[in-house]
Amino acid sequence: QVRLVESGGGLVQPGGSLRLSCVASETLASPNVMGWYRQAPGKQRELVGSMTNSGTREYGDSVKGRFTISRDNAKSAVYLQMSSLKFEDTAVYYCNAEWGARGSWGRGTQVTVSS
Repeated sequence: QVRLVESGGGLVQPGGSLRLSCVASETLASPNVMGWYRQAPGKQRELVGSMTNSGTREYGDSVKGRFTISRDNAKSAVYLQMSSLKFEDTAVYYCNAEWGARGSWGRGTQVTVSS
């Protein structure tokens, strides 16, 4: 059973930065796609960013230019560098990994942007 273990969430002031990390454990193959989604209270889960194992990146419109996704394929890890954080970035951030038709989700890490 593959587990996705997230870390790096927390409380940050507007304009600040945070870095999220996610590692897929107990897997022999690097995921085809790894990414981050987020869900704020009362809202649907949305894509933050994703990255294929060949390096293709995709971002949600609200984070373009502020967030950067990266991967370490050898470690089956994905990272999310978040900068210029805004109040509206407050959400639970979930790591996602896909191996073809098979996927897995992390348990989520809370990011709170507050002054």
